[in-house]
Amino acid sequence: MKKMIQTLLAALVLSVGLSTAHAAGGGIAWDKFPKERVTDLAALQNGAKLFVNYCLNCHSAAFMRYNRLRDIGLTEEQIKNNLMFTTDKVGETMKVAIDPKMAKEWFGANPPDLTVIARSRAAAGKGSGADYLYTYLRTYYRDDTKATGWNNLAFPSVGMPHVMWELQGQRVARYAQQPDPHDPSKTVEVFAGFEQITPGKMTEAEFNSAIADLVAFLQWMGEPAQNQRVRLGVWVLIFLAGFTFIAWRLNAAYWKDVK
Repeated sequence: MKKMIQTLLAALVLSVGLSTAHAAGGGIAWDKFPKERVTDLAALQNGAKLFVNYCLNCHSAAFMRYNRLRDIGLTEEQIKNNLMFTTDKVGETMKVAIDPKMAKEWFGANPPDLTVIARSRAAAGKGSGADYLYTYLRTYYRDDTKATGWNNLAFPSVGMPHVMWELQGQRVARYAQQPDPHDPSKTVEVFAGFEQITPGKMTEAEFNSAIADLVAFLQWMGEPAQNQRVRLGVWVLIFLAGFTFIAWRLNAAYWKDVK
């Protein structure tokens, strides 16, 4: 429990720091994550597959157990055969085998745990943590000035390389010169779009859909009971509305003879 609290606090502190840095530098507007994916079991299952194949190599999800994936419609056999590469026990947590010291040397920092990543990246005025992740994972581009060869519009000078580049293909960012709105005598560089230099295995629409599935899984993983909580909340509100009506009528009946 203590370890989980420490992870949550660290994620929140990092989120605040990143949000402040983005706000100070202007940043980019976050795209809206399609929220309906979080209740789509097929999307969550595809997101789990993408997470295990592309994220779990370096990032752990130390507070999520493999057997919890049964909540998104997967059988224990499907989990064992398709999603478990670092352990053979379905009750184990999603830990990663990478050496933290080596990871820090390679990437400049130890890759964070992703169990609650979607809950820790929200920023006032910009969007939810899911919006941030949906934007971040889709705005990588080639940058030969960086050690990894990659950069990102949502997280400039990011240390993490683009692990899904084969699916999206390789792009470069193009910038245009525009007058500075604060000083018309000067010009500023403004992002003008991406230019595809090599194709990916997926079309742009397919890649965006895949990222939406991955982010949906990350959102679900931060609170696996959220869909059940929402459904239960609807019934609670219906009950309270009905009980309020009954209490109102009882109150009228008790006090009808009192003038």
